[in-house]
This record gives sequence, structure tokens and C-alpha cells, in this order.
Amino acid sequence: MAEIEPGAWERQTLEKVALAAIHEQRRARNWGIFFKLLLFIYLFALLFVGMGWIGKKESSPGKHTALVEVNGVISSNSQASADSITTGLQDAYKDKGTRGIILRINSPGGSPVQAGHINDEIRRLRAKHPEVPLYAVIEDICASGGYYIAVAADKIFVDKASVVGSIGVLMDGFGFTGTMEKLGVERRLLAAGDNKGFLDPFSPVVELQKDHAQQMLGQIHQQFISVVRAGRGKRLKETPDMFSGLLWVGQKSIELGLADAIGSVDYVAREVIKAEDIVDFTPRENVAERLAKKFGAGMTEGLAHFGVFQGMTLR
Repeated sequence: MAEIEPGAWERQTLEKVALAAIHEQRRARNWGIFFKLLLFIYLFALLFVGMGWIGKKESSPGKHTALVEVNGVISSNSQASADSITTGLQDAYKDKGTRGIILRINSPGGSPVQAGHINDEIRRLRAKHPEVPLYAVIEDICASGGYYIAVAADKIFVDKASVVGSIGVLMDGFGFTGTMEKLGVERRLLAAGDNKGFLDPFSPVVELQKDHAQQMLGQIHQQFISVVRAGRGKRLKETPDMFSGLLWVGQKSIELGLADAIGSVDYVAREVIKAEDIVDFTPRENVAERLAKKFGAGMTEGLAHFGVFQGMTLR
């Protein structure tokens, strides 16, 4: 019988334990690599979707109602910008399966320039494609710039509780001269040009500048009124306060000729356009675009501190 060398058993046991530990470490490392790879693939897929490279909507192969949304404040750096809305409308008209278009509006208003661009493009597209009707469907609110857009449609549908109107223009701001006087703060404004500090909130109101601003507001208001009259035509039952900036509920807006009938998106698609299948053509911002717009908005806000005039809004 062979003799076991003293300490050999302990060495063999230690070797086995060490090898087992090494195998376990390798196994753990392999699993770690596997899970890291899965995480990388997941993040990469999110990036592709976020950048808009995959997951894009396909249009319906058959006849359908196209939907484009005007949601929120209308401005150049919002989802309800002229670029976004007109792109959606153009895509909807190009689709061979489109039997009619619904412009779903839920907006308190915004930029008169952006609203004007959208109104102009709707009228151009309607003239180019007379066989494809376009209807505006108002949800909670369609005020000011939102209504400026709506009047370009063939017909306007509302809910009985929708809020419609506010045909007016405003320019708002604040004055801090009294507060500065109480705090003992002196305003030092240097400018080349008599009116370069136009309506500066830290200086007393200059009547000449105030009158000029009121004239500009009046000119844009008249443009708004002309667009409403052109869009609604003989359906409009004008009253002394129709263009005063007041709002009306949906049922009253129909009586005044500001809208045509009660109806939801589903109702108009099913009963008016006769194409119940709805395809959304509203452009959706991807992650990169949202980040770029946030950066741009931040830059704009920063630069705004170097000027006073913030622009006029239809709201």
C-alpha cells in the first residue's frame, strides 16, 4: 500500500478549492459580460427609437381618415409649430389612402406668425386637393391662434362644452419702476436710437411708444378679423362683441356661425368622411429634437434678457 506524502492531501484539497474559485470567477465574469451586452443592446434600441430611426408609423394600406393634432401653445419651438403641423398635413394629403383630414385642435393660442403660416398652408393644400375635405375638430379649447387655424378648414366641429373664440391680440409685460424707487435702485439704460428701449419694464411708460404698440396690436387684430371673415364667410353672424376677445361655449359658437356642428373625431371620421379607420400623421419629436429645442429655448430665454419686446400673441 502506497504511503501518502505528508501534507499532500491538504495541497490537493487547496488546489481543488482554488480551481473551483477560478471557475466560479470565470462563470461570474461571463454572466457579467452577458448582462452588460443585454444592457448595451437595450440602450442602443432605445437610442434608435428615440432618434426616430426605427418605430416610425406606417400609413394605413386602405382608405382612412388622416389625423393631425394642434395641441398646446402655438410657437416656433413647440410641438404645435408651423413646421410640424404643415409637415403632417402635407404627408396626409400625399397618402393615397386619405379620404379626408381631421385637424384636432386643443390650443389656447400663441404666435400670430405661426398660426398665419398654418392657415395659409391649409388653404393652399385645400385648393390643390379639392377632392380631400379637411375638417377642424375642437376639443377643450380653441382660442385665438387656435381659432385662426381652424377657420381655414371646410367645417368646424365642436363639443357642446368646448371653449371657442378670443378673437384678439395682446402684448403683456410688467412695470417695476415703483418697486425700484422703494428699493433705491437706479435704472441706467444706455441706447442708440430714441426708441431702442421700447417699453422697457424698468423705465416709466413713454406714451409715444405705448401708442405705437397699440397701433401694431390693432393692425394684427384687423388681419385676424379678415382671416375669420374669409374663412367663415356668410356663416358668420357678426355681433358687436364678436371680435372683442370674448369666448363662447361650443353650442353658442354654432349659433354665432363660429362653428358648424357638434361632433368628435370618431364621429367626423365615421359619419362625415365615411372612413372609420384613423391614421395619425402628427409629427412626433424624437429625443434628439426635444433636447435641441430645450437647448434652443434656453438660449432664447437667456438672450431675451438683452431685449424688452417679447412679441405679440393671439391668446
